Amino acid sequence: MTMTWWDEDDRLVVRTSTQVPFHARRILAPVIGLPVKRIRVIKPRIGGGFGSKQEVLIEDVAAHLTIATGRPVLYEMNREEEFIASRSRHPMRIRMKTGVKNDGTITANEMYALSDTGAYGCHALTVTGNTGQKSMGLYVGDGKYRLKPNIRFYADIVYTNTPPSGAYRGYGVPQGYWPLDRHLEMIARELGLDPIEFRLKNALRSGEYQPFSTAWNEGREPVPEVVQTVGLEECVRKGKAAIGWDEKFGNEAWHMVPGKPNLRRGIGVATVMQGTAIPYLDMGGASIKINDDGSFNLMVGATDLGTGSDTALAQIAAEVLGVSVEDVIVTSSDTDTTPFDVGAYASSTTYISGTAVKRAAEKVAEQIKQRAVRIFGDRGCEYTTEEVTLRENHAVSPNGERISLATIALDSLHWRNQEQIMASASYVSPNSPPPFAAQFATVLVDIQTGQVTVEDLIMAVDSGVIINPISASGQIEGGIAQALGYGVSEEMVYDENGQPRERDLVDYHIFRADEMPNIRSIFVQTYEESGPFGAKAVAEIPMDGAAPAIGNAVLDACGANILDNPVTPEKVWQALNNR
Repeated sequence: MTMTWWDEDDRLVVRTSTQVPFHARRILAPVIGLPVKRIRVIKPRIGGGFGSKQEVLIEDVAAHLTIATGRPVLYEMNREEEFIASRSRHPMRIRMKTGVKNDGTITANEMYALSDTGAYGCHALTVTGNTGQKSMGLYVGDGKYRLKPNIRFYADIVYTNTPPSGAYRGYGVPQGYWPLDRHLEMIARELGLDPIEFRLKNALRSGEYQPFSTAWNEGREPVPEVVQTVGLEECVRKGKAAIGWDEKFGNEAWHMVPGKPNLRRGIGVATVMQGTAIPYLDMGGASIKINDDGSFNLMVGATDLGTGSDTALAQIAAEVLGVSVEDVIVTSSDTDTTPFDVGAYASSTTYISGTAVKRAAEKVAEQIKQRAVRIFGDRGCEYTTEEVTLRENHAVSPNGERISLATIALDSLHWRNQEQIMASASYVSPNSPPPFAAQFATVLVDIQTGQVTVEDLIMAVDSGVIINPISASGQIEGGIAQALGYGVSEEMVYDENGQPRERDLVDYHIFRADEMPNIRSIFVQTYEESGPFGAKAVAEIPMDGAAPAIGNAVLDACGANILDNPVTPEKVWQALNNR
């Protein structure tokens, strides 16, 4: 939804549901024929974005109408327009070819992707590149093969007469893990290997290069990157225990349902890796100033899409400044009043914008300590700024003497050597530290009808240090809910003219709350030195492993090996009946 109007200064205000307010302003300016300085973009509170709001889709239409009529314009897409004129995930056909020794060592791995970008080329290069980078990069072989992994990824991208594909949560990575992890499961079963040990034997480890970083950088010069924190083995250990893997996998009694010979249970796993931001590209800015009462205003261009980033960024500032979160008033996503930020995508907000906030807060903290040292000196106590700490809304000396931040603010703003205590900072990362996860699923399959019921979905994730466990859990649970649909029900089918069959939420089934399986999220905390307080990304990785884990669980339950998701009853029934 977008609303546009002229303000009292003859500037165009665009209030829009967007992930990228600053990019939206930059793109709009030449399209509507106004200079950037005459456009203000505001992102209100919105309930989600998931990638589809990463482009300018309707803002230009509303803006043109306001320019033509001089009146406010409200443009809101209906449900059908969202299906036929918005963005969806890139459909792909993928072929895998893998060399494996009898002991389970991967000696070579190849993926070919054919990507359908629809009527336009939206995100075609970067989404398809991500498909190989994040999935194939996880498995580098063992022994000598780790030194220079034999990995080949290549792709073709085609236009079709269908609604355009674009950015969608996971950004090409789920399309890579579905075939890769299903392929690895088949290899493990063919060789009689433990499916988990087979994956871990060949998985990336701390201190190794992310192999694709030596050859791919979203169309720019590659910058090799060493991965510092890998908590995958701990994710597997905790996930196995939570789902009862050792008691269920290979246990024929568990697979059967007493009194119901048509039902079979199965268990499956997938191990995955994502990324955190885009190195040498994503930039976030932050500005902080103190108020008379010792509270603070935090201005960030970062875009909260219901993800809780406003709260997480306030937490980071509060931690540095020694105050409660309630004492940090956040203003975000307004191109007039907040610093530049590339926007909310690539799981970058906490990592990139959070680092900018931390740096700005550290500058402000230093200014506060300088004022505190001066006031302590007036009291006959000489300290250095290094000796003063900020906690509980006070500057505290080594001897426990305290000066309230409100006193320091009044001293600065209203009394002596008056100046505004404030600072700005920005951050561009040279790193993209991957989060890792192990996702487990149990399913119940009706072998007469092919119906698949997902009973349990458990995800153990290494996302570095979790800044806000409640919002991070919400990210995981929401992502798993989307991944569940991707795995078993959500599908867009087009006729011979490229017209979509699904145009509403009746035909396109999203799981309701009362249909959800048991979901559990487990955090495995590592400390990522490059992130604010050790944080890595968490937003996109829940999309990656649920679908292949479900596919592997269906194979385990009844032998139906479904190669194209979603795993619908028709496909399972056909596989069981050799149709």
